Amino acid sequence: MSNYSNGPRHIPRHSALSDDTFDHIRELILHYEITPGEHISIDGLSRAMGVSQTPIREALARLESEGLVIKEALKGYAATPLITKKEFHDLFQFRLLIEPWGAAQAAENINEAGRDALQRELTLADEATMQEDSFVAITEHDARFHNLVARLSGNNSVMMAYERTHCHLHLYRLYFSEKSNKNQRDKNSVDENAVTDLFRHYYSADTGHLSITEHKEVTAAIIAKDPERASAALHAHIAGSREFLIKTMDVLGRL
Repeated sequence: MSNYSNGPRHIPRHSALSDDTFDHIRELILHYEITPGEHISIDGLSRAMGVSQTPIREALARLESEGLVIKEALKGYAATPLITKKEFHDLFQFRLLIEPWGAAQAAENINEAGRDALQRELTLADEATMQEDSFVAITEHDARFHNLVARLSGNNSVMMAYERTHCHLHLYRLYFSEKSNKNQRDKNSVDENAVTDLFRHYYSADTGHLSITEHKEVTAAIIAKDPERASAALHAHIAGSREFLIKTMDVLGRL
């Protein structure tokens, strides 16, 4: 069972209580302090965080809607398993259907407020590359960027469909899966740094932060009010992400 914290955690009262509790448990799951498939003790979390069981239960219900925990009859809550290779493939096939169309709609509908929002997000992306663990910050930018493009499409169905994929949560967990298991592998094994190298290829300065470069191409097309180019750019970006993830999962041996 996980040691959820090193001692009682101060949680702000009332209005912020539920959100802060949710954020903390979410972080435990994403950072592999609660591992995939592990049973989650409501009482243990309550004692570790110094809060009642009510906000814990509320947080777990929200996390269930995000696909990070599951609730089983007579067993309680557990962290969900990592997504499988086939599930990743299906997820990206779905994204390839809806997101490029959404980018085209965003290009048709773009206004000054939308342009400003896209440019602000790209500024945040550049700032993210300067952080020590840039992958985490860039992944957060990645999620915000795709959410923003979906919102700028002006189509609530597209926005809600994308949000329900929780794609970036799966990517985040895959990365921390690698970090968690790295010390358990033989240092002389062929794949010692293979997954880290794959993440570096797509997210780090070694390739000019390829994901951010592709976001800038999508943004330029949207701002230019070029639906065809915006759709093609986002399609290429998502397809590239899919290939990168499949290679990563092959290295990890996930089926």
